[in-house]
Amino acid sequence: MERALIVCDNEKASAFYKSYLKENGYIDMLLVESIPAAKRAITDYDFDICFVNLPLGGSNSIEQVIDIAEKNVCQILLFIKADLYDEITDKVADYGIITVSKPISKQLLWQALRHALAAQRRIGMAHKESAKLEKKLEELKTISRAKLLLIINEDLTEEEAHKKIEKNAMDLRISRYQMAKDIIKKYG
Repeated sequence: MERALIVCDNEKASAFYKSYLKENGYIDMLLVESIPAAKRAITDYDFDICFVNLPLGGSNSIEQVIDIAEKNVCQILLFIKADLYDEITDKVADYGIITVSKPISKQLLWQALRHALAAQRRIGMAHKESAKLEKKLEELKTISRAKLLLIINEDLTEEEAHKKIEKNAMDLRISRYQMAKDIIKKYG
């Protein structure tokens, strides 16, 4: 299930966005009326999509919308008046924010939503890969630290330390990472 955040202080527009998202399978939606409230909501929940309807509080300021885009992974659809479309699109495009001109047609909104969801899925895949690589890097650092401790405390060469970690891990049927953590606990 996908989760949506709607940032809108216009009752009619809010009802339209909620209805549209509900029609397209979104059950989990949160409506807030300001950017600060949106920032608080994003810290508490992970959203897949964020609809931001400008103006908010009578202002078309996009700096806070850009701030949300820089600090979070949810995909943002920014709804703006047609006369500001080109100017604002130029400012936000580099941050991955998708702009939609108002008044909105359902077909245009459907296309924008599909693009946003595709981008969100790619971002999610990139985050998973990044986390996987970070974990691998942490494991390699831990193993290297354990080798260094073996070199210092047991007067082994790097190759001998490496073989000792591998052999002990195999004998105990644990990972090299777990073996390295045990060595660090022993000598650290």
